Amino acid sequence: MSHPVVAAVSEIRTLLKGLAGVNPTFMSTDDKATALCELVRAEGQLAELRLRVLADAGALADATGAKDAAAWLAHQTRTRFSAAHADLALASALDRERPILAAGMRDGTVTLDQAQVIRRALDALPARVDSATVALAEAHLVARADDFGPKELGRLGRRILDVVAPEIAEAAEADRLADLEADAARKTRLTLRRQGDGTTRISGVVPDAVATGLATYLEAFTNPRAQHEEPTTDPLTRLPYPRRLGDAFGQFLEAADPSRLPVHGGDATTVVITIPLASLKAELATAGLIGAGLVPGDDLTGDRITASEARRLACTAKILPVVLDGTSLPIDLGRAKRLFSPAQRKALLIRDRTCRAEGCDTPGTWCDAHHLDPWSAGGPTDLTNAVLLCSHHHHRVHDTGYHTDRLPNGDLRFHRRR
Repeated sequence: MSHPVVAAVSEIRTLLKGLAGVNPTFMSTDDKATALCELVRAEGQLAELRLRVLADAGALADATGAKDAAAWLAHQTRTRFSAAHADLALASALDRERPILAAGMRDGTVTLDQAQVIRRALDALPARVDSATVALAEAHLVARADDFGPKELGRLGRRILDVVAPEIAEAAEADRLADLEADAARKTRLTLRRQGDGTTRISGVVPDAVATGLATYLEAFTNPRAQHEEPTTDPLTRLPYPRRLGDAFGQFLEAADPSRLPVHGGDATTVVITIPLASLKAELATAGLIGAGLVPGDDLTGDRITASEARRLACTAKILPVVLDGTSLPIDLGRAKRLFSPAQRKALLIRDRTCRAEGCDTPGTWCDAHHLDPWSAGGPTDLTNAVLLCSHHHHRVHDTGYHTDRLPNGDLRFHRRR
């Protein structure tokens, strides 16, 4: 005779097969609403029953040589191993530690996703929190499952002690954050790998505070204006946010002040551009970058940039350009007054107000100071030889695919070369 669980599951599947021909098109709106809500509750109840069996299914692993019941289940049902192991962790918690949460799933008031979030929130409570307080937290989160989805429950779970035990919440939160910060320090990683297509993939895991700081700095370089409903010619607002952050990362590094960085190799930390004099003056040429030299994959592309990019960097970034003669010996290590001073920048802001590319209204505070007669060709760093350009147009003015005209009012007009 079959076990009641097996018999019940068999009966449920038979009932569901009987509904295979039902067409929801002919259901009323009220019936659809009721059916959807009840089906979600039924899924939660079935999930709880499955987890209850899974928690006591260790013998299956012993009998088959599987690592654990989750591995056996994933293999037999062709499901994801990661999902099966998450279910096993929840099943063990429901069986041994979380009776209130288990009852909520059994009643159909807590879904599987909500239960996973609640379990993680309770597991994250500091060890100093006593079992009675944990039980209060469990009961409160289960009670709020009727009102909040998994995301909101996760937020509530992170501050649950403020609700059920405010007298210890601050100290417990400090303990929890200290543990998280120590764990984040252990996990911190940063890798750079050449892709072979002119790009380098940067991957990293950093503490939240570092990520917030980086995001704050990068957003200072992006255009913060809200998207307009009307079509706009602003070159920055057309770019998706990840692209703008990527561009901002480059601007952030260009703006870094080498004088405030640690001494490296016996001298101030500096990225050096090397370029032959003939290449500096040519439209289609390349320059070399001397920097860390430790990025995996350098043998694929090397540290090379175009001459136009070298001219742009020489115009604004705190990067040292080195012009070489025919025998590759330095003939110019950068003139003392290559970058515009803060006072000159203020004067340019007062004079230009915005980017001086025709039709662009990017505020001057977000623009670069550009040499009209290139610094690399002997142009002076004077106000009469300067104009404010946004990042987009500063790249464009150094793009060999475009020709630039200066209009009578001082604006710059761009034409694609034919």
